[in-house]
Amino acid sequence: MNDYKTNPQGTVSAQDLEHLRLIRENVRRFMTAAARDYGQGQDRLLDIAPQDHDGARPFFPPAVTVETFDIDPAAQATYTGDICKHNAGIPDERFDLIVCTEVLEHTLQPFHAAAELRRLLRPGGHLFISTPFNFRIHGPLPDCWRFTEHGLRALFSHWEIVRLDPLLTPDRFLMPIHYTLVARKPVAG
Repeated sequence: MNDYKTNPQGTVSAQDLEHLRLIRENVRRFMTAAARDYGQGQDRLLDIAPQDHDGARPFFPPAVTVETFDIDPAAQATYTGDICKHNAGIPDERFDLIVCTEVLEHTLQPFHAAAELRRLLRPGGHLFISTPFNFRIHGPLPDCWRFTEHGLRALFSHWEIVRLDPLLTPDRFLMPIHYTLVARKPVAG
């Protein structure tokens, strides 16, 4: 058997490398659009687990205050905690914008994560999510989930979905490589 347990160094296929390139490109486009369309004020943004990539900071103007959140204390994030739990050190509705790219698939309780994201975001604030679908198991482990469009709609059913876009896999109908989602926390009526 050739899997990550018996062969942790494994061979990465050309398709996986191409999908990784396309995912990274898609996230860059997504963050560029998020900053252009939503991040032009003096907003407070929470970037979840940016340690393995550039994070949100390069995309948003200096007027946007970027704070970071990570489960790993070594990441030296603004906040250390588990996004699947209530993080008492962060006040309710602190953020205008939350960026959570390539994180949900690594959570143990994604519905709890969605609830904590909702708690942290102010009413009318925007959440930016991206997650792979047609992509190999990857670190940091655990890599627990792949979400379809329907799964993302269920996970964020208490939000207003502004955009939910697939990155299609060439020649594979209904098998997208990646999803990006913009959701707005409703303003209480």
